[in-house]
Formats: sequence, C-alpha cells, structure tokens
Amino acid sequence: MDRTVIAYVIYLAVSIALTVWVARTLSRNGRIFLADVLHGDEKLADAVNHLLVVGFYLVNLGFVTLYLSDDGTIEDTRGIFETLSAKLGVVLLVLGAMHLGNVFVLNKIRRRGLMERETQPPVAPQGWVAPTAGA
Repeated sequence: MDRTVIAYVIYLAVSIALTVWVARTLSRNGRIFLADVLHGDEKLADAVNHLLVVGFYLVNLGFVTLYLSDDGTIEDTRGIFETLSAKLGVVLLVLGAMHLGNVFVLNKIRRRGLMERETQPPVAPQGWVAPTAGA
C-alpha cells in the first residue's frame, strides 16, 4: 500500500475522531452557558446548541476533507509523521479558532443581555408625582 494513502487514512481517522470529541465536549459543557445567555430558556438553549454542533461538524469536516490533498508523495515513514503532524496541527488550530470564535460571540450576546437586565428597574413605577413649584 502506498505511504500517502496510509497517511490519508490515519489523517482522516484522527481528524474525524478529534472533531467528534470536541463537538461532544462543547455541546455537553456549552449547554449551561447557552441557557444563561438565553435567559434560562432551556428549549431554546438545546435548539441553539444542536444547531451550533451541526454547523461545527459541517465546517470542520469540510475543512478536513478539503485539506486532505497533498502535492508531494511520502517517501518514508518519517514523511508520514511529518505530514500527519503538519495536517493535524492545522486541524487542531482551526478547531481551536472556531471554539474561541463561538465563545466570543456568545459572550457578547451574554453581556448584552446582562446590560439589558441591569437597565430595567427592579420594581415597576407605582405612580407619578408632579414637580413642585420651588424645586
């Protein structure tokens, strides 16, 4: 079997496994954060969480498959490891960048929601008092 094909198979297996692991971890641990961002609406948090996971899979697996091709042939075992380390390193960086991007956007939404909650008075106004003439 050609060494390039072996490297492709290992790259796909590891990349897909990493993508699935990261997506499950983010989904499981991000649900609480989403519920807070969405003011405790559990059903909406679950729906948004699921949509984020689907988008995460589509973008990452699309990137993994597009990044699969290689211009050169792998001559020896060392070349397999060098090619795999470069490709998997880029995949991990993309996964990390996507995660940080998601957290940044969700944190912005969360902060906006916190500011909206703080601008509303804790008790509705009870009445209106006319200003006095001397004040």
